[in-house]
Amino acid sequence: MSDAPESPKEARAEEAAIRRRWITLGELLAVLAVGISALTLYLNWADKSSEQAEKASESRKASVRAARLVLNAEASGDRLTLKPTDPDQIIQSQTIRFPKALGIAPVDTTGEPRIEAGWFDAALKKAREKAKLPDDSVGDERLPVAITTRFVVGGETHEDVAIYDIGYGIAGRWLSGHRLTLRGLSLVSRSATPQSAIDARWVATAHK
Repeated sequence: MSDAPESPKEARAEEAAIRRRWITLGELLAVLAVGISALTLYLNWADKSSEQAEKASESRKASVRAARLVLNAEASGDRLTLKPTDPDQIIQSQTIRFPKALGIAPVDTTGEPRIEAGWFDAALKKAREKAKLPDDSVGDERLPVAITTRFVVGGETHEDVAIYDIGYGIAGRWLSGHRLTLRGLSLVSRSATPQSAIDARWVATAHK
């Protein structure tokens, strides 16, 4: 086999082929670099999007928790002083609705959330007599009410409508008079038709 030297033409062709190989390799490396850069940007974007979505989800959950009101009551004889279980919630006003069997109008309060026995004690005694309920409490009696509360939390105004049971005791005789003592407040449920809900609950309570 001959080891004859390459001709100038062959040498130039070989050099050109080598340059093409280097150009192709350089282009490949450039494409890889662009791909890696794009992948890095995408991963960074995906991480940030995921973090933002997580924060937004937590914010929504916190907002829902803040908007969900649960009332607590401090009893003092013929009065219940109401307050939210969440100290960040500030009650502006309330409307308390009673079962139709009592025949009394709703009561509105502003700035001082409370329930007073004087609002309904006479009507409740008559309703109990009509339903043939005992003169004296065996245990804590229950009066269902619907409470609409308008409150502020985090600078935003919300409204909550819920069914509560007023716990009370009653003692005495019809001739000598009865005394009503308020015991506390218990959350029952939330309802889209609160008046119907408390009317049905009163019937169930009166005929238990």
